[in-house]
Amino acid sequence: MNKDFLKGRRGLATLTLAAALAATGFYGLRAASLGTLPFEHAAPTIKTAARSEAAAGRGYSAVVKRVVPAVVNISSSKVVNQAAMETPQGVDPFFRQFFGNDFNRRFNVPQERTEKALGSGVIVAPEGYILTNNHVVEGAKEVTVTLHDKREFKARVVGTDPRTDVAVLKIEGSNFPALTLADSSKVEVGDFVLAIGDPFGVGQTVTSGIVSATGRGGLGIEQVEDFIQTDAPINPGNSGGALVDDEGHLIGINTAILAGNSGGNQGIGFAVPVNMARHDLNEILAHGKVEHGYLGILPQDVTPALAKAFNTSETNGALVGEITPNSPAAHSGLKQGDMIVAVNGQPISDASQLRSRIGMMDPNTTVTLKVVRDGRTQDVAVTLGEFPTKEERASIQNEDSNSLQGVHVENLTPETAQELKIPADTKGVVVNQVNPGSRAADAGLQPGDVIQQVNHQLVASVNDYNHAMGAAKKDQPVLLLVDRSGNSMFLAV
Repeated sequence: MNKDFLKGRRGLATLTLAAALAATGFYGLRAASLGTLPFEHAAPTIKTAARSEAAAGRGYSAVVKRVVPAVVNISSSKVVNQAAMETPQGVDPFFRQFFGNDFNRRFNVPQERTEKALGSGVIVAPEGYILTNNHVVEGAKEVTVTLHDKREFKARVVGTDPRTDVAVLKIEGSNFPALTLADSSKVEVGDFVLAIGDPFGVGQTVTSGIVSATGRGGLGIEQVEDFIQTDAPINPGNSGGALVDDEGHLIGINTAILAGNSGGNQGIGFAVPVNMARHDLNEILAHGKVEHGYLGILPQDVTPALAKAFNTSETNGALVGEITPNSPAAHSGLKQGDMIVAVNGQPISDASQLRSRIGMMDPNTTVTLKVVRDGRTQDVAVTLGEFPTKEERASIQNEDSNSLQGVHVENLTPETAQELKIPADTKGVVVNQVNPGSRAADAGLQPGDVIQQVNHQLVASVNDYNHAMGAAKKDQPVLLLVDRSGNSMFLAV
C-alpha cells in the first residue's frame, strides 16, 4: 500500500481532530461566558405547604373517612339456562326457524352458563347486615363481600324485594363498621350529598352533588318507586352503594341512572330512600319476605284532558282505570272512573305515588281513600290484601276469560319490558305460560312473547285481550301479532 497515501490520511485525521477540539473549546468558552456549565440548570425555587385546618374544614374528607369503611364490594355469580329462543353468537338466527325450540339440542348449544355481577353494598348494622340492590344478587348461587380493609366474606342472602330492588345480605362476624341511618322523609331538594360505592373491586369511589328531586316515580325502573334524584354521578358498579348527607348519614341506596346514548352518567341518578330500604329490612327479618299492601286497581295519572272529561278541575290524584276481579278494591265501594286524591288524609299527586303509598303498607290494613266521583268527594274504606305473586296475578287476570286454552297472559309493565329487553313504551300483553300440548304451542307461541293484536284488534291490556278473544269465532283460527325480542311476527292459532 502507498505510504504517502497513509501519511495523507493521518494528516487529514489530525486536522479533523484539531477542528473538533477547537469547536469544543469555543463552546466551552461561550458557556463559561454565560456563567453556566453545559447542560446544567439553576436550582428551581419550589414552595411547599402543609394542609391547613381551614382547607380540611372546607371539604368532606372527614365525612368520607367515616363512611367508606362501611361501603363494600359485592361479587355474585349465578347459573342461568340458555333461553330456548336464544341463538348462539355467530349463528344466523335465520336457521332457527327450521328447528324451533329443538335448535339448541340439535346443535349442542350449552344449556347452562355462569354469569357474574359486580356491585356495591352498605353495612347498616355491626352484626354484619348489608343493604344492596336486588339486581346485584338476584338468582345468585354465590355472593362474596369484600370490605374496605380487603377482608373477604361469603355472604348469605337473607331476603330480597324485587318490587323496590332492595336486598338484605348477612356476613358472619361482629363489630363491623356500620352507617347511621337518616330519616329520608326529611331530605330536601338542594341538600348536599355524596354517592359512595366500590365498583369493579378497584376501591371506593366518591362523587358529590345535590338532591335534584324527591318522590320521583313513574320511571318504569321498579314497580314501587319513590326515588331520591341526584346529580351526583352514579356509575355502573355503584349499584347498591351509599347515598349519604353532608354528615355521613345514610339517606338512600344508589340504584339506577338515566343514561343517554352513551350509556354513561348524565347527571340524573336515582336512589331508593333509606326509609323504604329500612322497611324492607324490618319486613325481611320479621317475616322472611316483604309483604306489600295490595289494592287491586290499575291506576293512571290524571291529565288535564281527563280531568275535563270527568268534570273536575282536579289534576292531582290517580284515576281508577281498571279494578281486578276478587281484589280488595272489587270488594269495596271503589268504582272504575273514581279519582283517588288522598290516602288516610295524605294527598296523592299521581298514580306512582299511590302505588308507593299503598305498597309500603301492611296487608290487612284498612285505609280511607278520598275519591272524586261525578264531581263530588266521598270517602271509601278498603282493607288491603297482600300483593299477589306473578303466578297468582296471571291466574286472576285469566279467570273467566275466553283466552286461548293453555295460554296465560298478564299486563306488560315497564319492569317486564326491561326484562324482555324491549322498549318501555311497547303495548300489549306478555305471555308468561304456554301449555306444551296446546294449539298455541304448536303454532309457535312462547313465554315472553308480547301479543299486540288479536284478529287485527290492538291489545294494550288483559281486558283488551279478553275482549278481543271473546269476540273471536270459535271455528276460526285466531290471528295474533306478536313481538318477540323486538321483532314482529304473525301467528295463527
